Amino acid sequence: MKNNNNPSRRQFLAASSMASLGLLWASNSSFRFAKPNSVFGGVQVGTITYSFRSMPGDIKQIIQYCVDSGVSAIELMGDAVEDYAGRPVNPVPMRWTPGQPRPTLTDEQKAQLAQHQKDVAAWRESVSMDKFKEVRKMLDDAGISVYAYKPNAFGERNSDAEVESALRAAKVLGAKSVTLELPTSSAQTQRLGALGEKHKIYFGYHTHTQVKDTVYDEALAQNPYNSINLDAGHYIAVGAPHNTASLLAFIEAKHDRITSMHIKDRTSKEHGAGNLEWGKGDTPLKEVLTLLKTKKYKFPATIELEYEVPAGSTAVEEVKKCVAYAKNILA
Repeated sequence: MKNNNNPSRRQFLAASSMASLGLLWASNSSFRFAKPNSVFGGVQVGTITYSFRSMPGDIKQIIQYCVDSGVSAIELMGDAVEDYAGRPVNPVPMRWTPGQPRPTLTDEQKAQLAQHQKDVAAWRESVSMDKFKEVRKMLDDAGISVYAYKPNAFGERNSDAEVESALRAAKVLGAKSVTLELPTSSAQTQRLGALGEKHKIYFGYHTHTQVKDTVYDEALAQNPYNSINLDAGHYIAVGAPHNTASLLAFIEAKHDRITSMHIKDRTSKEHGAGNLEWGKGDTPLKEVLTLLKTKKYKFPATIELEYEVPAGSTAVEEVKKCVAYAKNILA
């Protein structure tokens, strides 16, 4: 071991140096990751970060969940991002489990909530983009891109200044679209489309079981920046006349106006309209993903985890299973 020219000695020293550098890098990094790649057969498979709602959810944790799930692109919910950027803290507990009765608020809580909404509006109207740039840097470092952004900032009560602030944030984050539930007011979709056109960011409208083949037509006709955030699972859950053939036909007919698409496995209304693990429901997952591949459509397929996470598993593990399912079909 006294001879530094000995090959084994040199290899040992080199390996030790590299290990030290690795430990130094790890100690200075916020995340544990190997950069993911969830593009399979030319189709970008991603997830909406709502999928991780059952887990602690600050922005660094969410980024780690995405990496651990193996997704390289996401539809990013707005709460964690805005919290990181300094949004005023809500003084009223608002946790609510879907399927359970909504909590009843006292008059005092209602007043606090109304004031909080005013505070958030004022914050959005004046917030710097610096913290959003920091989030973009974290995402870039982790190898994750944002194709859609979903803050709770696009309602009829939100001012134009709030909407425009959220659109600027979307652009900083790298998103090409923002998403929200399809408004019932045609005046609202007219307003949002015009603001989207101003900022060159698409509004991707989402529907649940009110979806039908013509539900988007008015908004799409109003402005080219009004677009569709289709949900294949909800479409099938409607039941007759919706079926595999009509879903595929809808995607082909509207593909140039779809900016992103949610993928989940639901049963039809006739079979209970449940949310099931992939491969157990009625959503034609293979046919839909194969269509995206063969037609070379550029909009992403977004995993939305809505079935109950099995005992002993986590949302990350279930999203990972969905990624593997899609990869098996596409790759």
